[in-house]
Amino acid sequence: MAHQSDLIAEDIAAYLKAQEEKSMLRFITCGSVDDGKSTLIGRLLYDSKLIFEDQLNALEADSKKMGTQGQEIDFALLVDGLAAEREQGITIDVAYRFFSTDKRKFIVADTPGHEQYTRNMATGASTADVAILLIDARRGVLTQTRRHSFICSLLGIKRIVLAVNKMDLVDYSQDVLNEIDADYRAFAKDFGFEDIVTIPLSALKGDNIIESSDATPWYEGPSLMHYLENVQVGDARQAADFRLPVQWVNRPNLDFRGFSGTVASGTIKVGDPIKALPSAQESRVKSIVTYDGDLDEAVAGEAITLTLEDEIDISRGDIIAGKDHPPEVADQFEAKIIWMHDDAMLPGRPYLFKTANKIIPGAVTDLKHKINVNTLAKAAAKQLELNEIGVCNIGLDSRIAFDAYGDNKETGAFIIIDRLTNTTVGVGMIDFALRRASNIHWQALDVNKNARADQKHQRPAVLWFTGLSGSGKSTIANIVEKRLFARGRHTYTLDGDNVRHGLNQDLGFTDADRVENIRRVGEVAKLMVDAGLMVMTSFISPFRAERRMVHDLMAEGEFIEVFVDTPIEVCAERDPKGLYKKAQAGEIKNFTGYDSPYEEPERAAIHVKTAEADAETCADQIIDYLEENGYLNANGGNRD
Repeated sequence: MAHQSDLIAEDIAAYLKAQEEKSMLRFITCGSVDDGKSTLIGRLLYDSKLIFEDQLNALEADSKKMGTQGQEIDFALLVDGLAAEREQGITIDVAYRFFSTDKRKFIVADTPGHEQYTRNMATGASTADVAILLIDARRGVLTQTRRHSFICSLLGIKRIVLAVNKMDLVDYSQDVLNEIDADYRAFAKDFGFEDIVTIPLSALKGDNIIESSDATPWYEGPSLMHYLENVQVGDARQAADFRLPVQWVNRPNLDFRGFSGTVASGTIKVGDPIKALPSAQESRVKSIVTYDGDLDEAVAGEAITLTLEDEIDISRGDIIAGKDHPPEVADQFEAKIIWMHDDAMLPGRPYLFKTANKIIPGAVTDLKHKINVNTLAKAAAKQLELNEIGVCNIGLDSRIAFDAYGDNKETGAFIIIDRLTNTTVGVGMIDFALRRASNIHWQALDVNKNARADQKHQRPAVLWFTGLSGSGKSTIANIVEKRLFARGRHTYTLDGDNVRHGLNQDLGFTDADRVENIRRVGEVAKLMVDAGLMVMTSFISPFRAERRMVHDLMAEGEFIEVFVDTPIEVCAERDPKGLYKKAQAGEIKNFTGYDSPYEEPERAAIHVKTAEADAETCADQIIDYLEENGYLNANGGNRD
């Protein structure tokens, strides 16, 4: 490696100290496909003499074998690490590279240009201070240029290098550069970028990469490396208010109780007043403990344990903040979401929301609109597809402490996790709390669920019948209700067809509408259980996530899932409503079992098979379950 310091051989400790004291710049390369992002980074490393000899030898061999530059070195191969990338000549994943010069250390994220990998680009941009946005001089500002610019703005990047590449293919024309510069600035004028620097480049030839090029004598600005080494990017985390997300309550013995985590932003000193959120309890810092000893002061990025002068209640997931400028606390927000999964985001579907130190169940309660990243126009939508961006209302099951993302990236961001697969499906940035939510409180009532159930001498519950259309759900639910009614039980049946005549008459049969259909029915069923009733619900309810959502609305033992298991061939043969014939003829879209999925229950409390037993026998099975599990005793709401 040519770029070395004499200190490595003379005084390794001094060398390591010098490296430690260098400032760090994180930057991202982005833009449309085949604009030369990987080639630019490869050339940057090559011309800076930051490549080891074995890397150089491998690069030369790979260039002859799979390069795109004939017998010349293909610099893109330095960062296109995946086999699929090398075969296709494109970047798919985010490639991170670390390198260092005499002035500064760098971490660069080389991100893919294809639209279907926008989620990867967003990942790379989330920690960057500067974005190098490449534009092919021959093609100018493209759709993906606009998309990546908007995402950079969304994720809080304030400095843009407009790297107009392949200038050698337009004869290094100053007019071409000026036109692209004007077009881009007109488009990006409302993005909030603090600095846009336009540099004419040829990554392949090396023009204006390390030094100013003789090919562009009319250009008087910095080379790319000069800009990267000298751009001032103050650590926004240290300038922000103090925030310590508590990762662990450290209690090794009876004499020590501390709160451990990594300082997300700001600084803290011994003796400073603090406030713990969401409880709002206050104290002062007694000590700042680290593995290497106690500190008088800690700053953003340091892993510490705080001990306090008072015994206040703080748990994992809380945030310790400065007393005078604490974060807000709420359970409902407006946020921008970038969706990152093939399965669409559906309002009402339950997800897990992971903040800096806490995972909370919740849902997108409303998709207000999605954003056309090419025109920035707002468009109505019922769901978000892969790589789409939307403005949404979020409702969580519990309150969290937070800052607006624009004020603090660490405490204003979250990821969205699928509850069944544990897959990360989206990322979000909080705009503000929904103030009205903080004015709504539970009203205490003297007549409660137990009292209502005792009056009726029964144990309230929801019998949730799920299965394909034609499986016999409604028939069996009707028989069960008649038998319970004959025993003097207080019941009600919510049937899928019936509620669509009133409560849900505005909903169709798309996935998004199906989710909302079940959400509403679940809330109504919860109210009926609170009234002490035994409720039968007969719905296809095709998605496990929505059935789980209703389950979680209820207290333990109040949700009884009944899987009416009937093969689709049998359902189609019965076809009581003629729906299967219409679906086969293409007259009905989004029909469960044909062009819309049905997810069978994995662990239903009751499993009846109508192809093997008639409806009366299936009803017997359900009544037996209720008797065996104490739902039909005379103790009412008292389950002891």
